[in-house]
Amino acid sequence: MATESSPSPQGTALVTGATSGIGAEFARQLAHDGYDLVLVARDRTRLDAVAVELREAAHVAVEVIAADLTNSTERDEVERRLKSATDPITFLVNNAGYGLPQEFERNSVDDEARMLEILAIVPLRLSHAVLGGMLSRESGTVLNVASIAGEAPLGLYAAAKAWPLSFSRWANAHYRSRGVTFTALAPGFVRTEFHSRLGIERSSIAPKWMWLDVEFVVRSALRSAGRGRAVSIPSLRYKILWSVMKVAQPLIMVFVARAGRASNTPTR
Repeated sequence: MATESSPSPQGTALVTGATSGIGAEFARQLAHDGYDLVLVARDRTRLDAVAVELREAAHVAVEVIAADLTNSTERDEVERRLKSATDPITFLVNNAGYGLPQEFERNSVDDEARMLEILAIVPLRLSHAVLGGMLSRESGTVLNVASIAGEAPLGLYAAAKAWPLSFSRWANAHYRSRGVTFTALAPGFVRTEFHSRLGIERSSIAPKWMWLDVEFVVRSALRSAGRGRAVSIPSLRYKILWSVMKVAQPLIMVFVARAGRASNTPTR
């Protein structure tokens, strides 16, 4: 933990999947907004590197927790941190997640179950862990990273990403009057290392105009969360696509059936 003399007036944000991509950008922008940080990811070396960078750049306290969130013992440590009353978490970003490169039937059921756990069960557990303290203080923000794919029939990844969308809509309506807001970020294709980890070239799955800069995506999400919105859809192009998807799902299913492997490619 950093040795700052006093806590930030903004409070402390906990970000999962904080060493790369969307999670790392959330950490950077929250730090520059004045939040102290708790960064969670599996790779301790990368966590420490990000922590050093943010302490030096933003002059905030940064704590790191190396944890595999699908490991119950390691996840328990994160849940205990979220429940702390002496050093409370005021902003939770549930970002950790990954996709699988093959079709559903080609993956082992255990691999599919682990992906479902990290995308749905883990944010459920972490949201539940932090909620009690936020409600007692009548203040707090939970931001769940979902995907625009959660509104489309695009495989198990999309089905799992539908969970944070539905949950955030309900939780925001239910708890906003008590000072706690929930926001689901539903981006489309974002320029991060997410797809390269799957061994997929960006140009093979979407044209250039569909790709968004990660800085813009995170800035839009934080703006939406600050306004207490249940869903954040970055960019006008994806807002339009979102509206089309709601009325054209039968046509989307035909496209998906013809698109082959690319149809099962995660978007974030």
